[in-house]
Amino acid sequence: MISLKNVSVNLGGRPVLDNITVNFGSSENWAVVGASGSGKTTLARVLTGIVFHHGTVEYSGFGVDPVIQFVPQEHQFRNRQNTNDLYYQQRYNATESDDSLLVADVVSPGSRWVGLLELDGLLNRPLLQLSNGENKRLQLAQSLFSDPQLLILDNPFLGLDAAARGLLDKALSLLAAGGMQLVIITSVDSLPEWVTHVALLDDGQLKYAGSRDLLPVVGFQGNAPLFEGLANLLSFMQAPVAEFQFAISMHNVNIVYEQKHVLHDVSWSVKKGECWSLSGPNGAGKSTLLSLVTGDNPQAYANEIYLFDRKRGSGESIWDIKRRIGFVSPELHLYFNQSSTCREVIASGLFDTIGLFRMLSDAQEHLVDRWIDVLGLSSCRHRSLTSMSRGEQRLALLGRALIKNPPMLVLDEPTQGLDRQQIEFFKAMIDFVCTNFGTTLVYVSHYVEDIPSCVRHFIRLEEGSVLE
Repeated sequence: MISLKNVSVNLGGRPVLDNITVNFGSSENWAVVGASGSGKTTLARVLTGIVFHHGTVEYSGFGVDPVIQFVPQEHQFRNRQNTNDLYYQQRYNATESDDSLLVADVVSPGSRWVGLLELDGLLNRPLLQLSNGENKRLQLAQSLFSDPQLLILDNPFLGLDAAARGLLDKALSLLAAGGMQLVIITSVDSLPEWVTHVALLDDGQLKYAGSRDLLPVVGFQGNAPLFEGLANLLSFMQAPVAEFQFAISMHNVNIVYEQKHVLHDVSWSVKKGECWSLSGPNGAGKSTLLSLVTGDNPQAYANEIYLFDRKRGSGESIWDIKRRIGFVSPELHLYFNQSSTCREVIASGLFDTIGLFRMLSDAQEHLVDRWIDVLGLSSCRHRSLTSMSRGEQRLALLGRALIKNPPMLVLDEPTQGLDRQQIEFFKAMIDFVCTNFGTTLVYVSHYVEDIPSCVRHFIRLEEGSVLE
């Protein structure tokens, strides 16, 4: 049993958990649910023993030194020099990805966990080139090598396609059946079958703790001030000024890494003002395809690719491309400086930099403030990313993508880490922007219900090829 008594946590001078008292029974597998910013991840870190807290946490039945493993949302891998000096575009530069460790370097190839999580075929793959789903399975395998008594997972299903979610859920179900105690942070509408009990947090307070069968109905209620604030966009946003017919035009594109075809004869055209959904399973090549659009992949020069009616390699710089695109992705989120404040993150979108490195004019300061208010992030204005919830961080990155009012938005899994209210607000904002300003959109999501209604065109990749 794990017993928390009067546990409180303050981070960055603000209360995150308030007087939590709860018992996790030894035969119980728990889900911790609640809105973004309610304190779920902090509670998980308290259970792991990596966050200073007031109150007591006691483990009974675990032995003198309990073996606890925590699987965070993000993955931070090291290179061959044992540093984490990796950067965002490195995975697309073949000559520099050699510095990345292989899967075989960080797992025991003969381990039963490698087989259970179907990592056998990935052993010679560089870590930098793993998909979201492959990364999550690797994280889980690494956490299991110590045979933990308690395994805590922070939103492990985020960014995974249906097949990957099913595989991971099956593995966790087997662990639970084998006697390992599990605690998972997830959404209330995505509770795995093996979860027996639920703890519901709201603004740092425990509102319910008990059997999942008795969990109160937690429905979506729109935040009226947030949704009404969308109309304010018309007062300071203008239709982007950009003359082009096709935002994207590519013909028979092929991308190869170490004799592996990542993209095979891909042809795709996106007209100005069109809104597209890009879908496909983990590892299908979606991120690589987007890297050709955002100017991050040098293999674009070896292919017939036109962006905004201009052929790649005809004299344009990467910055000429980036100033026309607002971009959000899990990888961009991962590599962003976590000491940056909410204000700095949003402001950096004016200059297409990962971080703010120059002074703002008065007009720019005012624009940043307007976006902070529209996004409902006023309380986060001067807080660092590390002191913000994942949902708040992701909204700040959305503000970064939108602040320069680009002619095209490229949004790769933008709703990861958002709660249902934030997702509905996010979708409404994208619909509003694309409908009122004619913004071109490329949107990636594994969840059909998270795709904005403005999307009318669809492309699907499987094993690097366009599915006809």
